[in-house]
Amino acid sequence: MSQLAVATFEPVQVPQYDHARSNVARLTIAQALAGANSVVVYATGAIVGNMLAPSPALATLPISIFVVGMAACTLPAGAIAQRHGRRAAFLAGTGCGVLVGLLAALAVVIGSFWLFCAATFFGGAYAAVVLSFRFAAADCVPPARRPRALSFVMAGGVFAGVIGPQLVTYTMNLWQPYTFVATFVAQAAVAALSAFILLGVRLPKPTVQEAAGGRPLAIIARQPRFIIAVICGVVSYLLMNFLMTAAPLAMQMCGLSQESANLGLQWHVIAMYAPSFFTGRLITRFGATSVVMVGLALTGLSAAVGLTGIDVAHFWLTLILLGVGWNFGFIGASAMVLETHRPEEKARVQSLNDFVVFGTMAVGSFLSGGLLAAYGWGMVLWLSFIPLVLAVVALAGASGTRRGAAAR
Repeated sequence: MSQLAVATFEPVQVPQYDHARSNVARLTIAQALAGANSVVVYATGAIVGNMLAPSPALATLPISIFVVGMAACTLPAGAIAQRHGRRAAFLAGTGCGVLVGLLAALAVVIGSFWLFCAATFFGGAYAAVVLSFRFAAADCVPPARRPRALSFVMAGGVFAGVIGPQLVTYTMNLWQPYTFVATFVAQAAVAALSAFILLGVRLPKPTVQEAAGGRPLAIIARQPRFIIAVICGVVSYLLMNFLMTAAPLAMQMCGLSQESANLGLQWHVIAMYAPSFFTGRLITRFGATSVVMVGLALTGLSAAVGLTGIDVAHFWLTLILLGVGWNFGFIGASAMVLETHRPEEKARVQSLNDFVVFGTMAVGSFLSGGLLAAYGWGMVLWLSFIPLVLAVVALAGASGTRRGAAAR
């Protein structure tokens, strides 16, 4: 990982970027470890929820609480980064990552559904901080390289896609009769290792201008480019979470094995992050708008594939296409956000974007479990087309407006 980062990001002869390659390498490794932490929650959340919940309709509530934690902690994490620097926010987040594993293990041992939900809330807080790694990477390099740095750090999730599911597979039965307890203890250890890696990240301290914050958020949020970026980010993440939350439990309901669900989730996460090795180059060459449009099309295709059958191959192909669609849609939308703020406004604007994305995503996550229990996997897939069409129309309209303005 470090050698690859060194090859891609050469030292830049500007003091602000002196530690560019070291920072990007560490952020990429931390992304891999922290991503595995989230994968464990997604792989086990609905299953453990189904074991502990007082009602089957609440089985996916722990994952929904995970998303609530992401939304609730995004703005506080941004405030910590703005006042004390990004590394302080990173270390606070990894502390939450250790807590999610320890509390989840205790919840399974004592059979407490609500303690397990509390654990996943801390997992969401950790995930909210981890997603700011992509913006921190963009701070590490000159403006021309920012899309590539952003996508390169996200590529660390490829390793998360392997580490997380394998962690579940090899540890879930180690502490009998308490299934997944050893998995959650291992999850806490992985978060602690991530904290150690992040201690070496060297980012500039917040400037006086950054502490002041720049323009009011209301003015920034009214920019058409920002609105479109948020819509595309919301829909890309909303649908990914909407379908991924329900998929493991839907596979179980269709008589498929836990190992099949774990492997499906593994390929999904790999598909989410593997394109990141070249997504930044695609954005630089074709523009963020075009890349987002392709991502939305792939997400629609994933839902269409899911409607054609319920065997392992259909679930896996749905999850793989969903992962690639999320990558193009979310990273493209993140690159669009970078175009909408001044340097001193970055922490507030980026955290506002993530807050809206995760807050909306929480709604989809809550709906997913209830819809799956009441109407089945097919209804979950059909409903995903509604926000998808809205995002495509908004993005196409914005693209047409920009082309018209350029022609005049």
